[in-house]
Amino acid sequence: MANSQPPQGNHDPAGSTQMFRAFVDEAPQGQQAATTSGGGPRIGLIIGVVVAVAVVAAVAWLALS
Repeated sequence: MANSQPPQGNHDPAGSTQMFRAFVDEAPQGQQAATTSGGGPRIGLIIGVVVAVAVVAAVAWLALS
């Protein structure tokens, strides 16, 4: 039976493990920066939903009258 895990300390030739660990280590900092400046797109989304609901209500009102 072959050992599927390489011994500890071996260099990952693709670098994917090191890149993933670096990504995981810096993720909380990136999330923190994204949440502090995330007000703009959220307001645009809310306005878009309100406009869409108003358009659907107007079309329904015209169709039923």
